[in-house]
Amino acid sequence: MANIQLLKSFIKHRLTAKTRHGIHSPFIYRLIDEVIYDFKPRYEYDDIEHLRARLLKDNRIIRITDLGAGSHVNNNKQKQVKQLAKNALKPASLAKLIYRLSNDFKPDNIVELGTCLGVTTSYLAKAAPHAEVVSIEGCPETAAVAKENIAQLGIRNVSIRTGNFDVVFPAVISELSKLDFVFVDGNHRKDATLKYFEWCLQKVHEGSVIIFDDIYWSKGMKEAWEEIKQHPAVTVTVDLFWIGLVFFRQGQAKEDFKVKF
Repeated sequence: MANIQLLKSFIKHRLTAKTRHGIHSPFIYRLIDEVIYDFKPRYEYDDIEHLRARLLKDNRIIRITDLGAGSHVNNNKQKQVKQLAKNALKPASLAKLIYRLSNDFKPDNIVELGTCLGVTTSYLAKAAPHAEVVSIEGCPETAAVAKENIAQLGIRNVSIRTGNFDVVFPAVISELSKLDFVFVDGNHRKDATLKYFEWCLQKVHEGSVIIFDDIYWSKGMKEAWEEIKQHPAVTVTVDLFWIGLVFFRQGQAKEDFKVKF
C-alpha cells in the first residue's frame, strides 16, 4: 500500500513540477541550471560508486538497531550489508546531486542525520573537503561499517556520532556556532522531522540550507513537509520529490517550487 501511495504522489508531482523553464527567481533558476541539472560525469564520483558496487556484494551480516520509522522493504533485526546497500542507500543520481549541492554552497559545517553505510556521507565530505562533517547514526554496527568505508576512501573530515538522534543531535547543534548545511535522512516520522527542524532554527542563517529526505515517504512526512514550507522563518523551498530543500534567504519573496528531477 505504501508503494502504491508513493507512486501516486510521484505521478502527481511529475504532472505539476517544472523544469528550469518558467522559473523567474534568479536564485532558483541558477540552482536548477548549474547544480540540479548538472549531469556531467565527475571523477570525484568514481571511488564512491566503486565502494557502492563492493557493498552490493558484501555478505556480512550485521545487527540493525532501528530507532526510526523502519523500512518499507526489510525490517528484520539482522541484515546482510548487501541488503542494506540495495534498499537503504541513496540512488547514485540522488547522491551525486547531494554532492553538487554541498559543493555549490561551500559550507563550513555539515550535519547529517542518518549515516547508514557512509556513502552519502562520503559524497558530502568530498564535495566540501574543508568543512567539518558530523554524521549521526542510531545503529552501532551500521556506523562501524560506515567508518570503515569512509576510512577506505581516505576521507578525514568526517566524525560519526552514534546514538539516538534525540540525544546526539541537540548536543551537536550546541557545539556549533551556526548550521550551514543539514541533511535529515532518518527517523521518517512527522513529529520527529518537525522536531529536528525546530532544533535547527536555533542556528540557521541566511546562507543555510536544510535538506529533508523522503518528503513523500508517508502521509506524516508529507504533512511535515507542508508545515515546514509554511513556517515564517522559511523563505524558499524546492520540492524535488525525493528530497526537499529549505532556505532562509532574507529579503526574498516567499516561494515554493516543484522541480522535476
